[in-house]
Amino acid sequence: MKKVVVTGMGIVCPVGTGVEYAWKNILAGVSGVRKIDKFDASGFASQIAGVPVRGEKPGEFNPDTVVDPREQRKMDLDIIYGMVASDEAMRDAGLVDGGYDADRFGVSIGSGIGGVQTITDTDADLIQSGPRFVSPFFVPKAIVNMTAGYVSIKYGLRGPNLATATACATGSHSIALALDLIRSGRADIMIAGGTEAAVTPLAVAGFSAMRALSTRNDDAAHASRPWDAARDGFVLGEGAGILVLEEYEHAVRRGAKIYAEVAGAGMTADAHHITAPAPNGVGGMRAMKLAIDDAGLKPEDIDYVNAHGTSTGLGDVGELIAVRELFGDNGACMSSTKSMTGHLLGAAGAIEAIFSVLAIRDNIVPPTINLENPIEEVGNFNLVPNVAQKRRVDAALSNSFGFGGTNASVVFKRVK
Repeated sequence: MKKVVVTGMGIVCPVGTGVEYAWKNILAGVSGVRKIDKFDASGFASQIAGVPVRGEKPGEFNPDTVVDPREQRKMDLDIIYGMVASDEAMRDAGLVDGGYDADRFGVSIGSGIGGVQTITDTDADLIQSGPRFVSPFFVPKAIVNMTAGYVSIKYGLRGPNLATATACATGSHSIALALDLIRSGRADIMIAGGTEAAVTPLAVAGFSAMRALSTRNDDAAHASRPWDAARDGFVLGEGAGILVLEEYEHAVRRGAKIYAEVAGAGMTADAHHITAPAPNGVGGMRAMKLAIDDAGLKPEDIDYVNAHGTSTGLGDVGELIAVRELFGDNGACMSSTKSMTGHLLGAAGAIEAIFSVLAIRDNIVPPTINLENPIEEVGNFNLVPNVAQKRRVDAALSNSFGFGGTNASVVFKRVK
């Protein structure tokens, strides 16, 4: 079976645009959650979110450096996020100037929702002004696969081109599918990940109606608090995470920088409920076990788990049950970076995959901030409360669980 490695990464997220900027803030326990300023949220139950900071300073989101402002008018924000993160990943991998067989270079970038703001705005135009005022760019701005399309067009990538939409598991599924395409010989390189721009009135209202979001509106930085007894829901976030996956021998031949091996992936379904996880955590546990088995490892070989860890009542407990079933009563060293970024839905798994790879590179695991009073189910688990921990990380597992009961886990390990 072909060996697959990570040779490039790019990120746009609430704690920074650019991998190194984001990682520095993650290790420092910096929260990217703040009051929503994209629209007037004063009448909403939840008025906070994790949104990339726009600006021209290093670490801020400035799409004009990647996408012509005239072209941005043809794109929903989720596409723009994906384009900016993809540009960083391609540059990081040393691929922006070519040097590859375009027929064997593919794209696997998905989104949980796609262009929700575009859909909302266009519907308003239709109702208020009639069908003649619907933009011809409506459909390509709104559909989930258009980030993958734009990326392939920009770089001339003619290999497999696909977009996964599996809610909060999208980013991890996109990586898993890219892994399979390279392993099977259908591609040499895949650019893979997820993007989301769901901090919009409609999405915030929808998640609020489900009572899924935190309403700690006067204390935004402390609102996302996985496994803490005072948690009251997740914090919505947006951004993009992109990884360049490459067949190992191909990467070696071109002298590429290699971060880690994408060693295995597991995918399962709870077959239980449209939004609630299975109470016994069996779906998540099976996804983790399949990923570890696929990597040729054992549970005790996993040095760090980047948890799904959303800060919800049922989800946090279900993941603890799953991890305890697989790893034992002490669990694994596990943390939730969503405590700092919020939950980026379809982009979450890819961003957290990047953090897992960096944990291996730097032998340090990021903290779970705001973990002040752990729930009883935590037991003896090391959830890395509030401060990053230096420790050897040779193998890391990243979890993503989504509505509809869909589960994905991906294992990364050090290349020796």
